[in-house]
Amino acid sequence: MLALRPGCECCDRDLPPESRDAMICSFECTWCRECAEQKLSMRCPNCGGELVARPVRPPEKLTKFPASTDRVFRPERWM
Repeated sequence: MLALRPGCECCDRDLPPESRDAMICSFECTWCRECAEQKLSMRCPNCGGELVARPVRPPEKLTKFPASTDRVFRPERWM
């Protein structure tokens, strides 16, 4: 099950579970669409994998399977 991390690792923008702007790699590194496209060229700088749209978890499933609250924010690596 995907962690659905709450924010962009690059700019710390909030990315709630229902966000259509969240992008992830196969390791679940999480980025906003703007950073993914403009700063990262759709490649994860951590693993080199492609970035794809993160699926949205249905709201009725969030109660039993909540999104992660653990933020990863490392702006010094991407600026």
